[in-house]
Amino acid sequence: QHRGTGQGGDYALEQFVDDLRAVCATLPSAPVLVGASMGGLVALLAQGEGEQPLFRGLVLVDVTPRWERAGVDRILGFMAAHPDGFASLDAANQAVAAYLPHREGKDPDRLRSQLRRREDGRWHWHWDPRLLGPVASSAEQYIPRLQAAAARIQIPTLLLSGSLSDVVSDHTIAEFRDLVPHAEHVVVDQATHLVVGDRNDAFSSEILNWLGRRFGEPAMSPSSPMPLAASP
Repeated sequence: QHRGTGQGGDYALEQFVDDLRAVCATLPSAPVLVGASMGGLVALLAQGEGEQPLFRGLVLVDVTPRWERAGVDRILGFMAAHPDGFASLDAANQAVAAYLPHREGKDPDRLRSQLRRREDGRWHWHWDPRLLGPVASSAEQYIPRLQAAAARIQIPTLLLSGSLSDVVSDHTIAEFRDLVPHAEHVVVDQATHLVVGDRNDAFSSEILNWLGRRFGEPAMSPSSPMPLAASP
């Protein structure tokens, strides 16, 4: 079970960093880490504040050390909505459709893996709502640390951003590239902050192509010997 998906716990960002370092310590070699959204911030701190390189390479998915507050507030608003859950999977699907109107309608049954049905029969998101408190109250306090950590990144780095994102912008991306001048940047067309869900085909293709260029693995596949870790 991952921190934030159970019932209660310490949700300070440092705890996620410690978790990530603990996981990496169990791997046979340094991974190429893919960090999306909050996972990317955790990865920046873990790599940039460590004494030794933790990863072999780093992919950040629509996240930069500074972000657009309006976009983050919209995410937090969606996560905090419906504290009493949903009467049905269809009701949950309608809430997602209202939040992501650009996506085509999908089968409500796909949400089973993201919801938990409680004894009263109502469906609740599988994350612990108490996760939102520390994120909402303290996230911006980390910006100077995140900027300093980014400036120390020396490993191969790729930033993927969604062309429709309201979380990163031309300004925050330019600032990131000043901090990490060797980083590559690719814009995923017709993707919001949720790049994987919007354009999983382009997301996967861009990462595999980058891995091939940077690490000499022209035919990356699930059977590749290179460890690839994901941090959502």
